[in-house]
Amino acid sequence: MPSLNIAIAGAGIGGLTAAIALHRAGHQVTVFEQSKAFLRVGADINLTPNAVRALDGLGIGAAVRIPAARPTHRISRMWDSGEETSRLEMSDAAEQKYGAPQLTIHRADLLAALAEVFPLEQVQFAKRAERVEHTDDGICLHFKDGSQHHCDVLIGADGIHSVVRNALFGEEHPRFTGVVAYRAVVPAELVAHVPNIQAFTKWWGPNPQSQIVTFPLNQGKDIFIFATTAQDSWHEESWTSAGDADELRSHYQAFHPDARALLNACSDVLKTALYERDPLPFWSKGPITLLGDACHPMMPFMAQGAGQAIEDAVVLARYLQDLDSPSQVAAALQGYQQARLERTSQIQIGSRGNQWLKDGGNADWVYGYDAWTIPTQSAA
Repeated sequence: MPSLNIAIAGAGIGGLTAAIALHRAGHQVTVFEQSKAFLRVGADINLTPNAVRALDGLGIGAAVRIPAARPTHRISRMWDSGEETSRLEMSDAAEQKYGAPQLTIHRADLLAALAEVFPLEQVQFAKRAERVEHTDDGICLHFKDGSQHHCDVLIGADGIHSVVRNALFGEEHPRFTGVVAYRAVVPAELVAHVPNIQAFTKWWGPNPQSQIVTFPLNQGKDIFIFATTAQDSWHEESWTSAGDADELRSHYQAFHPDARALLNACSDVLKTALYERDPLPFWSKGPITLLGDACHPMMPFMAQGAGQAIEDAVVLARYLQDLDSPSQVAAALQGYQQARLERTSQIQIGSRGNQWLKDGGNADWVYGYDAWTIPTQSAA
């Protein structure tokens, strides 16, 4: 069967997941990544059951489980009293209920598992996309180094500062939220006295901008600490900018002793400003579409950024899997957009509001979603 020539801008989680799924569907897939190699940078990631089940369908779930941890519960605690306001069983209970557990993993370990099953020769590094040109026979992607690539389909998986997004909507910039995030990893043995240290625990602060989230990493040997607070004076968006542990602790001096004990164990800290965009009215135009942060960058408060990119990739591949002609692409991409837009917009807005599961509630609509089985149909 003839295959489509598909280009993916961005070799992040969503881009590589889509590349694997589309390659297995028989298409010719090339991934273009602006970095010179896969680098061990970035945050640690919470893969909730909906994301793990999507990865299982690609056959890489077993590899992802090896370096990951399996949180025992998802717990909400109040910042001052320490009171538990919600508790969900995860691990085996989540696997029984949703068909997959929750896994917490370093972004680089997840990327390594994805890269292991996608042909490396089909990833071109040091390729920074600069502009997109419509031609008579498809799309031409131009790069900063002067090279270009012609394709039938272009997928923008190039993050919140997406060049492909700018090609569809014109140049614009994400909005600074006024919130900064601190990240640290500490050995689990240093905080073993803190209750439920092997759970995913969210400490709800006195306002929606203030929180502390902790979860296990590296098979439970380490604990990841992620804390946010309002701070208008810091605008740097970076995976690697150093923060100050004393400054981190200063923002949470009134928090419960269990929360402060976690921060007291921190030494090396990273700091970044958080940016967002509003939900888009559409993602696809002709043979071009977007996925992940390129179309729905989210605040981290529902821990769904990576999961929604993975879901996008699977659903997109399902819409393109049986196509053998470029003339069918535009309608298929509209179908993909229609299948995903409402869900991602709801999660994007919910993440901004930062109230989900604070006092209990139903997680099924997020965790129970199966990207492999939702109905696919043509756009209206």
